[in-house]
Amino acid sequence: MTGNHKNTSITRRRALAVSGGTVAAGGLAVAGFQSAFADTTDSTDADATASAASTSSECMTLMTSVTEGPYYLDGALVRKDITEGKAGVPLTLRLTVVDATDGCTPVKGAAVEIWHCDAWGYYSGYTTANPGGSAPAESEEGDSADDQTYLRGYQIANANGVVKFETIFPGWYTPRTCHIHVKVHTGGEKEDGTYEGGKVNYTGQLFFDDDIAEEIFTLEPYSKHSGSYTVLADDMVYDGGGASSGLLTLKAVHKKDPSKGYKGSLTLGIDPDAESTGAGSGGGGTPPSDAPTGTPPSDAPSDSASPSASASS
Repeated sequence: MTGNHKNTSITRRRALAVSGGTVAAGGLAVAGFQSAFADTTDSTDADATASAASTSSECMTLMTSVTEGPYYLDGALVRKDITEGKAGVPLTLRLTVVDATDGCTPVKGAAVEIWHCDAWGYYSGYTTANPGGSAPAESEEGDSADDQTYLRGYQIANANGVVKFETIFPGWYTPRTCHIHVKVHTGGEKEDGTYEGGKVNYTGQLFFDDDIAEEIFTLEPYSKHSGSYTVLADDMVYDGGGASSGLLTLKAVHKKDPSKGYKGSLTLGIDPDAESTGAGSGGGGTPPSDAPTGTPPSDAPSDSASPSASASS
């Protein structure tokens, strides 16, 4: 695959702006990886790792928010497993939220929201948007996922600032590289299965190493989407900053069999007093003119109804 789809002239949903703040730089990202994959209860090891992270001077380096992109929907559900039966290589995602203005102390109760496309490049709520290249129609996958809610969800950070999601490795769509969108909210509360109130402190995107992504995309069902994949260096949003720009630390569940899945982690150092509009730099593609808006239906699947991700090789 080659990265030949960068197109900075693509229509953007919002004006460019700089807002909010987060950090995932250097040593802090490493500490975040260790903390995220420790027991998420209040264990001695997890507390010790959180303490080590809090002493890192690098946590004071803030980075600006980037665009929320054109495929955001309000009202995502609070749940750990967001797959809804969507096929793909399993991905366990652990994110650690810390206060970068207060020595990188964990932000207990922060709501982390993520959303991303499926293996063929389709987003829930926007299943008629052509992902570019040659891909089957989203409806041909034959899964039972709700077309307005799959691969979207919130989790609430525990005492160590850690959240965990069970999902699948995202596919891709023209002209973007493989990515996951993320928002960090504080000050709100869980209500009617979603998260209400408060404010968004950070809007960002999480990225994947090119070599790993391209290996995944040779597997089923990803391989049914053919075309030229945009590498990190050619992406309109990723700026080459590594962890500080959202590049995930990835660990294979089975080194010789990528279809078994990956564990991904990153530390997000937010400023709890900052507010992000979601209109950060970068593009993200244009949704179809008839794309739905608003909240998911009242009978949308809950966490307990979401089956685990499946992988095909």
